[in-house]
Amino acid sequence: MTRQPLRLAVMEAERILTKAGVDSPRVDAELLAAHVLGVERTRLPLVPLVDQSTVETLRQLVLERAKRVPLQHITGWAPMGAITVDVGPGVFVPRPETELLLEWALTALRGVANPVVVDLCTGSGVLALALANARPDAVVHAVERDTNALAWARRNADARAADGDTPIRLHSGDIADPGLLIDLDSSVDAVLCNPPYVPAGTPVQPEVGEHDPEAAVFSGADGLDAIRHVVTCAARLLRRGGVVAIEHDDSHGETAPALLIGRRVLTDVVDHLDLAGRPRFVTARRA
Repeated sequence: MTRQPLRLAVMEAERILTKAGVDSPRVDAELLAAHVLGVERTRLPLVPLVDQSTVETLRQLVLERAKRVPLQHITGWAPMGAITVDVGPGVFVPRPETELLLEWALTALRGVANPVVVDLCTGSGVLALALANARPDAVVHAVERDTNALAWARRNADARAADGDTPIRLHSGDIADPGLLIDLDSSVDAVLCNPPYVPAGTPVQPEVGEHDPEAAVFSGADGLDAIRHVVTCAARLLRRGGVVAIEHDDSHGETAPALLIGRRVLTDVVDHLDLAGRPRFVTARRA
């Protein structure tokens, strides 16, 4: 059977993805090759030659990605922290930027035994599940109102529990509901949220506009509608000294922190940059 260098197939994949306008063509080409071969991306150099069927399978996936189908929909999973979760149509695809929020939360919870954590707008459940994996002693509640997303979260939660992680507690609920998780009022150690936050009408990449659920992306004219509800909910749920972390649009570097500063019960408001130096999430502490 004819075999050819894998690097040539990856170079051709990169060329196709570059022409299609994909932001990270080389990375995506390598990740798709790793997916087809069933190896880690870092181990691709250990596979110098591949057969023609492998090349053709990779090409078909690359052509799908060139149509701007999200990479995670093609591979079927997305990473966060030390875990991966299943994703696909009907649920928001987790982004690498949210890793920074997770790291901040884990640092803030150091020294807190058996923390109670609430993840609002949980989507696939990825943030809640990554935190539960890193902190097996935590009691993690995850809230989602969309039935499709909640089904993905249940699927992922069941899979993580089967792998031995501490189960999370899933809730069907709306962050605008003043009675949401009322039994937890003033007792939560950390409220985390990656809400919809893109201002309505903002141009977005095809992967977002055509594949992510609209309600998980856009949030009113200024993009702050959901964040306003999250701030109100967090101020009610947090215990004294508890913390909140909310991801936001890069245009919200001043407006998102202002919403938290406007609450007398919240203090130590800080906005944080992502790896590209853009405003990405805001944190505060319950006074």
